Amino acid sequence: MSKFIVEGGHSLSGEIRPQGAKNEALEVISAVLLTKSEVRISNVPEILDVKNLIALLQGMGVKVERLSRGEYSFCAKDIDPSYIRSADFVSACARLRGSVMVVGPLLARFGSAYFAKPGGDKIGRRRVDTHIDGFCKLGAALTYEHEKRAFLLEAPQGLKGCYMLLDEASVTGTANIVMASVLAEGETTIYNAACEPYVQQLCRLLTAMGAKIQGIGSNLLTITGVKELGGASHTILPDMIEVGSFIGLAAITSSTLTIKDVSMKDLGIIPESFRRMGVKVEQKGNDIVVPKQDSYEIESFVDGSIMTISDAPWPGLTPDLLSVMLVVATQCKGSVLIHQKMFESRLFFVDKLIDMGAQIILCDPHRAVVIGHDHAIKLRANRMTSPDIRAGIAMLLAAMSAKGVSQIENIEQIDRGYENIEERLNALGANIVRE
Repeated sequence: MSKFIVEGGHSLSGEIRPQGAKNEALEVISAVLLTKSEVRISNVPEILDVKNLIALLQGMGVKVERLSRGEYSFCAKDIDPSYIRSADFVSACARLRGSVMVVGPLLARFGSAYFAKPGGDKIGRRRVDTHIDGFCKLGAALTYEHEKRAFLLEAPQGLKGCYMLLDEASVTGTANIVMASVLAEGETTIYNAACEPYVQQLCRLLTAMGAKIQGIGSNLLTITGVKELGGASHTILPDMIEVGSFIGLAAITSSTLTIKDVSMKDLGIIPESFRRMGVKVEQKGNDIVVPKQDSYEIESFVDGSIMTISDAPWPGLTPDLLSVMLVVATQCKGSVLIHQKMFESRLFFVDKLIDMGAQIILCDPHRAVVIGHDHAIKLRANRMTSPDIRAGIAMLLAAMSAKGVSQIENIEQIDRGYENIEERLNALGANIVRE
């Protein structure tokens, strides 16, 4: 197991470019299973979760060719039917959170798919009911196989289009149901669909492959099923979570950073959320410049009450950035309530920040009040263990701003979401050693 040794207190400068979006990559790579033709995908982040998903597809019989760094060719012409029904396949899926995204394509194309309880971050209960309920509405029969510890979805006569109102605007649930629907007979209407850029990008790829999808970018999708899909080429968006992480990095280390090619129109409310914390975020073309500031003052609401920053479905703030914003708030001027609505365990890493000298009141599993130090009192170095991707990067930012040398263990969690992160940050002036 690897760890980071981080010497804090270094000011950073320079340019950094975000990787391709992890969450989009897991969706569009899974979509290659819907066709026998070649699909080319570029700007693929070469991170652990994506590499594991590609390895899973290769085990299924998908021909994968790495054309260059971040550019891949996929051809799912010769899928092994016996393997995708085997205990080994179910076990491999259970170890990878992104494996949930292969269920919809397999069910649509082959008429059956196993749904294993997936692994991933330890951030509390993560429901899969929306996925399964959507598949069943499309006509799949559901049974549970105790021996494999997985659900089996079967639609031997094919899926049938229908109207459905999702019980939650789940991003992965919407993506999975969309992929199942494109080959279903008739018309499928999905209301309360997630409309994050990741889902929009998936829909654009499927449309390029020959799918018929209306309402892209809204919460009402109408899909007319087709007999088969063809090949296509697709470019993954820059990762908005990395962009937000780098904005937070500049703020907490009092540095000037330029973040290149961010696809500003796809960042939604992220820049404005940092501005509410007093962080200057300047747009220059398709780049973001975060200038060095001596102080970052958190806004109050118009009536003078404490600022609340909370997650919400798109176009609201992504929950994946709340951990970063919480760490940044420890060095701002003023107080803020961080409200993590979606996951009940993502705030439990704050005890390590409290050990570092942060003033945080953990109200409950979903809410924390942060009282900023205004850079007057630096965080102290600490020994930490990363419980998930986003807490891991937040801990790394805290360590980079702290006095002394910190140690972060279980950094495989960080590697799942951030490509060569220590090399990229060291190029800006950080001092991070992987052991």
